[in-house]
Amino acid sequence: MGKHDGQSGQLTCSFCGKVQDEVKKLIAGPAVYICDECIDLCKDIIAEEAKLEDAGAADTGKLARPSEIKDVLDDYVIGQERAKKVLAVAVYNHYKRVEFAPKPGEVEVQKSNILLLGPTGSGKTLLAQTLARVLNVPFAIADATNLTEAGYVGEDVENIILNLLQAADYDLERAQKGIIYIDEVDKIARKSDSPSITRDVSGEGVQQALLKIIEGTMASVPPKGGRKHPQQEFLKVDTTNILFICGGAFSGLENVIQQRIGKKSMGFGAEIKQKKEQKLGEALAKVEPVDLLKFGLIPEFVGRLPVVATLTELDEESLIQILKEPKNALIKQYQRLFEMEKVNLKFTDGALVAIAREALKRTTGARGLRSILENAMLDVMYDIPSQDRVKEVVINEDVILNKARPIVLYDCAESA
Repeated sequence: MGKHDGQSGQLTCSFCGKVQDEVKKLIAGPAVYICDECIDLCKDIIAEEAKLEDAGAADTGKLARPSEIKDVLDDYVIGQERAKKVLAVAVYNHYKRVEFAPKPGEVEVQKSNILLLGPTGSGKTLLAQTLARVLNVPFAIADATNLTEAGYVGEDVENIILNLLQAADYDLERAQKGIIYIDEVDKIARKSDSPSITRDVSGEGVQQALLKIIEGTMASVPPKGGRKHPQQEFLKVDTTNILFICGGAFSGLENVIQQRIGKKSMGFGAEIKQKKEQKLGEALAKVEPVDLLKFGLIPEFVGRLPVVATLTELDEESLIQILKEPKNALIKQYQRLFEMEKVNLKFTDGALVAIAREALKRTTGARGLRSILENAMLDVMYDIPSQDRVKEVVINEDVILNKARPIVLYDCAESA
């Protein structure tokens, strides 16, 4: 509800709390007030939602075409053109299969789950999250390293379905058309490519447990508490139309691929070819099912992930683009935070290069960008809300590399 500011007695916006002198316009409603800035923000949110709906929501009957899916992915994910095309086609075919269920006697199209291979911080999780937004379907993330076979200490595989059901607000029909992203799937590879004699409950055992739900089965899911409360009535969830995307860095897989490729040549030429450095992304792009088997995935698991998309490692130019170009780019997020304080925030080109190079040193890809920015801007974000008449803050290369103070410009118009 709109209220008066305790100190000045002025009316305040019911949403952001700014007083009427801080905004251009304050519009009154039934016991509430909204400022022009909040109205603009609402317009942006509505426009964004409209674009996602136009791209095609899977649960409204309007199916997005691959080019439309990729267009939205381009707004949020920099580079990875090949991977975005593979995902757009796979997702389109999956939901087309769901929409046009086969009649008796017709050809039945099998589900094509997706395996994402790529270095840490290359955008695997972001791609999966953005796909779910484009399609307006429930989305859940699970970490494969937390999973164990039923009956062992750890998280049941069925809890993945429970997470999706919760994301769908327990709407069973929506959940059964959702997307589940299983991260760190490379960590459940068995220790060798030969069948295990002893029980491997967190590796091969988890792969075995995942087979049925990934392929399509009627899973029994406890509504709350998992196996700790066996007296609760279980929910039946059909996983046939749930799209599973499995992702992992698969560190070491490039060596397996190189070994296979190296066998095709003999003599001095082959030796030189193996010694030649090859980028991780380029090596992963040549992956074949036999390499995944050698790495430690069981044949049945590989067979249920027929679509393979590989992501390349991010270079300096890509990291700079990620900082400033996507719709929710980190630079834009920090600028928005400073706008709320009526302060203009600028980054020099040198600062962006320094941030990208620091992230490359950490070998964490885009994931390391935010922590670098947080560390560099902690002091100025602490001080600005307490300072008057700050007009602009400039972050340069010295701030990133040497922890120098940002350049702060003041508005002296009101000074005596």
